[in-house]
Amino acid sequence: MPSILVTGANRGLGLEFVRQYAADGWRAYACCRDPGTAAELRQIAGKSGGRVSIHALSLGDPESIQALAQDLDDHPIDVLVNNAGTYGLKNFAQGGMQAQAFGSMEYDGWEHAFAINTMAPLRVIEALIGNVAKSTEKKIFTVSSSMGSIGEPPGGHLAYGSTKAAVNFVMSTLAMELRGQGITVMSLHPGWVETDMGGATAPLKPAESIAGLKQVIANASLATSGQFIGWDGNRVPW
Repeated sequence: MPSILVTGANRGLGLEFVRQYAADGWRAYACCRDPGTAAELRQIAGKSGGRVSIHALSLGDPESIQALAQDLDDHPIDVLVNNAGTYGLKNFAQGGMQAQAFGSMEYDGWEHAFAINTMAPLRVIEALIGNVAKSTEKKIFTVSSSMGSIGEPPGGHLAYGSTKAAVNFVMSTLAMELRGQGITVMSLHPGWVETDMGGATAPLKPAESIAGLKQVIANASLATSGQFIGWDGNRVPW
């Protein structure tokens, strides 16, 4: 049975990742800060026949990441998805863009976004690299954003975009460093999705975005390792 680990699995894209992979019969390790409040995730787990387990994970706490690694022990992870992320201390859907503009930058929020969006994915990969290496698929992904594209910058979103550009650099570098172990590493762009972060006016539903990303993940290989791919299968400019 193939396995997937998803961070930020209590809502939005992370929840949809777990829902769709569980429906396909995968073993899913669903990680979130507070499993006790993740009602919809618990429902999915309860109907999975034990194939979906929920694990506490606070990405801002390195000790929590290490505790997850100890909890998982030597269980292989075919697909590791760093999905959890933050726009900053103020959500985009709540008007947070004004706190990320030149002249009015919320620097505390920028630091927080770097910790969660850029540093935490690397910490998770370092902690779980042994689990991925002993799996069959050997694939690692981080959900990024086209807002982190320097080739086609959208304008504004200085804090969020810079953290995604930075994690893209991390993933591109890891793709080279882990190739020798047969591990595929890629950044993913989910599109503008109707989530708590994306807001109600986003054109994509989570189910459509994740269905596309599942196909990207299935097609990923060492030949495409190091690329930045959108939910529609198209490459995104770095």
